[in-house]
Amino acid sequence: MRTPRLVPAVVAAAALLLAGCVDSSASDDGPDGPGSVRLYGTDGTMQDAFGSGLVDRTVLNGMKGTAPLNPLPAEFTNRLLAVDPALEGFLFSGETYDAVVISALAAELAGTPDPAVVRDYINTVTTGGTPCTEVAQCLELARDGEQLAYRGVSLRERGFTEQGEPSAATYATLHFGRQGFIEQDKTEFVGAGDAAAVTEADPPEPGPRPTEPAFDREPLRIGGLLPETGDLAFAYPPLIAAAQLAVDEINEAGGVFEVDVEWFDGDEGSSVEVARESLAAHIDDGVHVIIGAAASRATQAVLPDAVAAGRILFSPASTAAELSGVESDGYYFRTAPSDLLQGAALADIILRDGNQRVAIIARDDAYGRGLSQNAEESLRRLGVTDAELTALTYQPPEQEDGPVPGVAELVDDVTAAEPDAVVLIGFSEAAQIIQAMVDEGLLAEE
Repeated sequence: MRTPRLVPAVVAAAALLLAGCVDSSASDDGPDGPGSVRLYGTDGTMQDAFGSGLVDRTVLNGMKGTAPLNPLPAEFTNRLLAVDPALEGFLFSGETYDAVVISALAAELAGTPDPAVVRDYINTVTTGGTPCTEVAQCLELARDGEQLAYRGVSLRERGFTEQGEPSAATYATLHFGRQGFIEQDKTEFVGAGDAAAVTEADPPEPGPRPTEPAFDREPLRIGGLLPETGDLAFAYPPLIAAAQLAVDEINEAGGVFEVDVEWFDGDEGSSVEVARESLAAHIDDGVHVIIGAAASRATQAVLPDAVAAGRILFSPASTAAELSGVESDGYYFRTAPSDLLQGAALADIILRDGNQRVAIIARDDAYGRGLSQNAEESLRRLGVTDAELTALTYQPPEQEDGPVPGVAELVDDVTAAEPDAVVLIGFSEAAQIIQAMVDEGLLAEE
């Protein structure tokens, strides 16, 4: 396990990774031999649940990829497993937990659940005050009017930028093993980001404490906008478990304004239409803070509606770079780091395996296009020429579990490119592309 390190700028992330990671090109776990290429993935595919979409998950043996992920303490993952013993992974669980806790701390300091007031406290809850890590400790400080520097599960080194997102992040390099499951003991961690980008805004003064009896106080209402269904449904369990854990621990510590926080379920559905319906239901229910969406496309689509209704949208998993500094009137935040950083991390692991010709197959949406572009730029900075780089996109299925349009043509394009490495940037539907590559002999079946 590596100790996360910070670098002074995003553009230095690739150099840091090249200097700080071990050479894995000699690994004997990857698919080598005639008719095979190396597979790489990102946070949308690098999860154990992804293999369930394949005829034989062992074809994932040797696949590597990146994901925003801290080395999670066993004490935290054990608490998550107490919520859901069937969890198969923990991706974005720390980010979800922190988003809920930060929202509660900001409301407690504001002295009101009103989103128009709470939004002014969110960034500065993470910077400049008394450091705190535990929910009960942080809430007690907030009740006393202390300014905070929350350091939770995902937000460890630095606080938020002026744009309301992490100024630094830790990435994991993940490896699928021979049985088609991620081998945790091979995971490496490296930090990247701009520590100087932390907001320098002075924290607002704590709001007045509620004076009415506790039973008359309006509770803080938090709603989920998470992928219960759709292409990202396989990533839902750790997100909802983390949200439930955070709410439970906040309430065990006395709640906000000495009143239990209320949680409202809501499905993102990996669909703009479903996400908008869930957001509208939350607005009707008087929800103050919405945790989501996970997919960047859904976040982009519903953000104007959230802003118009004066609701805070706080994403734990939307990583599209174009969401940095998006116009939101101060109502949008995320604990998920920008894909500007992940693109550099992905380029590094591809090149340190000795690959020269790279094909990138990306989902045609904000997440896929943005991360593909960032990876392409990083690969070019590290010496890959345009002739050695092929960038392809595909349309997501129109319906959940539906076919990816044009898979056969996509695989033909990959075959023509003769790559050493193929990068899949997508969600559960990307398993269809891998299966088609297996069927065409591009990947070696174990």
